[in-house]
Amino acid sequence: MIRPVLDGARHRYGVAAAEVDHQEKWQLSGIGLVAVSGSAGHTARLLDAVERFVWSFPELEVVASRRDWMEHEGAG
Repeated sequence: MIRPVLDGARHRYGVAAAEVDHQEKWQLSGIGLVAVSGSAGHTARLLDAVERFVWSFPELEVVASRRDWMEHEGAG
């Protein structure tokens, strides 16, 4: 069931997506989604849309969501 979520997120939103945890457990999965953008606001809107996409699968139960940010400090 995870494959359509990962493939859909990649194709619709251009994010990197992978199963990153609980691969050995049945009916439990951890997925990671990554987006890179020139602005934090754009990235936040993109990740909001991706979350709505994941939640649109009625056969899934999302039990937790977390966002971590990493900002590049330009040389200059």
